[in-house]
Amino acid sequence: MKITYYGHSCFLVETGGKRLLFDPFISGNPLAGHIHVNNIRCDYILLTHAHSDHIGDLETIVRNNPEATLVGIWEIHAHYSAKGFRTHPMNKGGWRSFDFGRLKMVNAVHSSSFPDGSYAGEPVGFIVHTTDGTIYVAGDTALTRDMELIPQTCPPLDLAVLPIGSNFTMDIHDAVIASVFLQCRQIIGCHYDTFGFIKINHEEAINAFAEQSKELILLPIGETKAF
Repeated sequence: MKITYYGHSCFLVETGGKRLLFDPFISGNPLAGHIHVNNIRCDYILLTHAHSDHIGDLETIVRNNPEATLVGIWEIHAHYSAKGFRTHPMNKGGWRSFDFGRLKMVNAVHSSSFPDGSYAGEPVGFIVHTTDGTIYVAGDTALTRDMELIPQTCPPLDLAVLPIGSNFTMDIHDAVIASVFLQCRQIIGCHYDTFGFIKINHEEAINAFAEQSKELILLPIGETKAF
């Protein structure tokens, strides 16, 4: 499994022979100015919710990848299928098989609306299970005991992508608790540093996870890492 970080909450996960792009917000992020959005290629686009800092480059990505399938909760599917996008609707509950592996939509504690303020369904996280391993992408969320259900209902996690910037999501200390709930040792941080409300101290964050025998990975924007 290879993961490329495009900043904020945008990741490309290469697994099961496919390229899965999560929450495409790049060009609006001043820290990601060196990323060329038009060069990104993907087979699937997965949206955790519809806030502008998660869908900012969605339509550009879709134009450049017309065969890509957008996966989102029912309301996101309905919104974008009406625009002619290729979509697959899901909701929180059971598994769905795709050509890259299996996907499960799980709870997130946040809000969700389109940039015009219209309703975009509920926020979600995703469990991706493939022959390469199992990854949890939490999306924007507060700490919730629902995370304790994931090890009971899903294969053991090899990796979890958790928001750590506070103010709009979990902070570092709640994310450490989340990693314990998830029974996951390797954590990739997201949703931090993009703007003033969510700037973090990197050393303190890494040490907080290390104290619980966890590894916090803060990928440089544009870097690809194999797991």
